[in-house]
Amino acid sequence: MPVRPKFSQRLQDIEPFRVVEVLGRATELEAAGRDIVYLVAGEPDFATAGPIVEAGRQALAQGHTYYSQAGGIPQLREALSGWYADEYGLSVDPRRIMITPGASGALLLLSSLLLNPGEHMLLPDPGYPCNRHFLRLVEGRGELVPVGPENGFQLSAELVRSHWREGTVGAMVASPSNPVGGVLNRRQLRELSQAVTAQSGYLIVDEIYHGLSYGVETPSILEFDDDAFVISSFSKYFGMTGWRLGWLVAPEAAIPELEKLSQNLFISMSTMSQYAALAGFEPATRAILDARRDQFAQRRDFLLPELERLGFEVPQYPHGAFYIYAAIDRFSPDSQAFCLEMLEQHGIALTPGADFGGHRANHYVRFAYTTGMERIEEAVARLDRVLGSAGLPERARTSLSEATHSPGGVRADSAGEA
Repeated sequence: MPVRPKFSQRLQDIEPFRVVEVLGRATELEAAGRDIVYLVAGEPDFATAGPIVEAGRQALAQGHTYYSQAGGIPQLREALSGWYADEYGLSVDPRRIMITPGASGALLLLSSLLLNPGEHMLLPDPGYPCNRHFLRLVEGRGELVPVGPENGFQLSAELVRSHWREGTVGAMVASPSNPVGGVLNRRQLRELSQAVTAQSGYLIVDEIYHGLSYGVETPSILEFDDDAFVISSFSKYFGMTGWRLGWLVAPEAAIPELEKLSQNLFISMSTMSQYAALAGFEPATRAILDARRDQFAQRRDFLLPELERLGFEVPQYPHGAFYIYAAIDRFSPDSQAFCLEMLEQHGIALTPGADFGGHRANHYVRFAYTTGMERIEEAVARLDRVLGSAGLPERARTSLSEATHSPGGVRADSAGEA
């Protein structure tokens, strides 16, 4: 009998993406006739905006079906340079912008560029799970730094200094963040940049949720640090998840190496997707996208107080993205068991905190308000039937709400200037 080949050891350290597993099970239940409310996926529920779709059709009709340059078509790099000028008042040379196959492609490029085997990058815990897995893929490691309400669930300059050690090459943060929706203000970004620069390290900032913030500014790290690496994407604000298109802004000296990597790993990005994305910068398209952002804000403003009423605790107010990271201590000591019960017995698909790291992971679940208001209201009604009697008494709920929304409370606006 032939011996089966052994798979690489690194695969043992790469965990499943639980969001995808939950989605798969939810789809199975739905196929069996169950009604499932999806509050799980980090994917806008809106179809790609019409002008972008039409631009994609035109690209196909015009024969834009060949490989593009490894760094992307010049027109899209120039459009993104204009985006930085219009949105942030920044002058970013188009040659410093690399088009990538989604933000995931940018993460793979940067992991390959910056880490030698055995080196590590500081990451917040909780945080986007795939970051540490990309680092492991290139024989590096993500050094998870526990964060919580006391620091807005974000790495700070102080945390960077206290956790930096031999083998540390840099730090990676996200603003707005996943799973919490927190935004780093200018002071925090500047201090992070100074702390990493003092160690001669690299700073990577995930800005893929820029464009999806509510009532606060979302400054780019490029305001303060031209040597920082920025990851972004057309998936979130631009609503092009299935088109698989992102971008990376890098220091000029890194571009030749990134292009070499891209040539070998990807050859090029989807050419028709790049031409389609050009329509995303047109005023008529921006109006559609901004209106959708306003709908996300309305959903957040409905869902968050309803969750608090039911007894969930939300220690960090979400100013961006489309997530609420809520503590379930009143209901269960195990977020994975809680999410399984909500899905199997009550038809509500949520993401357990374990998907985002290990720090107090069993205490939290993530709600994604990426479905319509009618379905969110249905989810709240189901939660009310199941958990309504398990929440806090009304007086205690009122006290919690007042404390967390007050200027001196746990959830004071961390996105403001200090």
